[in-house]
Amino acid sequence: MKQTLAAQCAAFQAELPVSAVVRKDRLTRAAAMIRDHADAFCDALSEDFGHRSREQSMVTDIAASISPMKHAIRHLDRWMRPERRPVTFPLGLLGGKGWIEYQPKGVVGVIAPWNFPVQLVMAPIANIFAAGNRAMVKSSEFTARTAALFEEVCPKYFASDELAFCSGGPEVGKAFAELPFDHLIFTGATGIGRHILHAAADNLTPVTLELGGKSPAIVGKGADIRQATERVALGKMMNAGQICLAPDYMLVPDDQEQAVVDGLKAAVSTMYPTLLANPDYTSIVNDRHHQRLQDWLEDARAKGATIETVNPANEDFASSNTRKMPLHIVRDATDDMTVMQEEIFGPILPVRRYDGIDTAIAEVNRRDRPLGLYYFGDNDAERRRVLDRTISGGVTLNDVIFHITNEELPFGGIGPSGMGAYHGADGFKTFSHAKAVYRQPKINVAKLAGIMPPYGKTTMASARRQMK
Repeated sequence: MKQTLAAQCAAFQAELPVSAVVRKDRLTRAAAMIRDHADAFCDALSEDFGHRSREQSMVTDIAASISPMKHAIRHLDRWMRPERRPVTFPLGLLGGKGWIEYQPKGVVGVIAPWNFPVQLVMAPIANIFAAGNRAMVKSSEFTARTAALFEEVCPKYFASDELAFCSGGPEVGKAFAELPFDHLIFTGATGIGRHILHAAADNLTPVTLELGGKSPAIVGKGADIRQATERVALGKMMNAGQICLAPDYMLVPDDQEQAVVDGLKAAVSTMYPTLLANPDYTSIVNDRHHQRLQDWLEDARAKGATIETVNPANEDFASSNTRKMPLHIVRDATDDMTVMQEEIFGPILPVRRYDGIDTAIAEVNRRDRPLGLYYFGDNDAERRRVLDRTISGGVTLNDVIFHITNEELPFGGIGPSGMGAYHGADGFKTFSHAKAVYRQPKINVAKLAGIMPPYGKTTMASARRQMK
């Protein structure tokens, strides 16, 4: 890894400046790499998960990888233009000029997660390449077949000093994070994010962390219950809930809890009338995560929760040899239950009651700031109150997750749910250095302002003028 980084750094320095033509060519090749091997990546993803919906993979990993490449190609010329800035009076009148030039940083390290192991590699790379950088990627050991496929196909499209992949367990990940990159982006769990930040600190490597957290879905005044529950169910069941932005718990008015639970059951039954043999439904990624989810359900049950399993065809999951898992709705969930303390990352959905919107807001605010927040309702005042009095990485109104799909919006967390953001123009800036440039006029400004010795009355007049 050190040799690859050294080669990328040397190639980057020799290439400066990185033209728009070169950047677009890399983006085009990156899109082609995914498009040309779409079927192979879908096969690898399904093998890694035990089963993963092919159609879902095509949407969430293949198309969602190519789309940001295309977006960057379309907008790159505009993003690269120098940005004019005003000059402090009276220097602008005398001919002084100021602007920002966005330069590439160099080599960016990408530590990718297992839940979307193609898209969460390629979406950052779209911004990294658009900004003129080179990249090294550490793939997740939990999706080993997908990681191996990246290592197999990448050399057909990129020299190793442009883009390189490596894989391995925690020791490799630690060594990767300790490399002196010019920027590092990590997507994964909050606990691991803390270790990444420590590892990068010795090199003062700037870090973007895309973490997770407990993203709430609030059902508010005037909400269409059927629509709200259908959309929450879709977001919770996609990838079997293994999404950093999946709704992690629902907050519902006291008198609407039963209607919400009934709506969730109806929506899931319509989308997934069967589960075990249903090609549209994804498995839990490995035995450890499957057991973790079972343990959390037992913890909730032991502490008094009522758990309703949504199993439309009454299938026998206990005797199956699959890691597929139906949706479990947890009612009467309390704060001492693990499902209300940790990000769930699976098909478990606590539903909690509230008696006024300020109570719901207070519940959100006493937890760590979430990566996403979802509000359903048509009451303008209530919606505004939720937006104003909660802080989250992003918000989708009257749906879940969709704010991440818009390349024109920054995607990122805040506090324990992450730091920094990318996507679109914001991602271009994240992976660029905004270099300030000031051009002084021909006139001797220092003498005119009285800041050139010997000091005198002009110096003090200048100081008083600035202080006024």
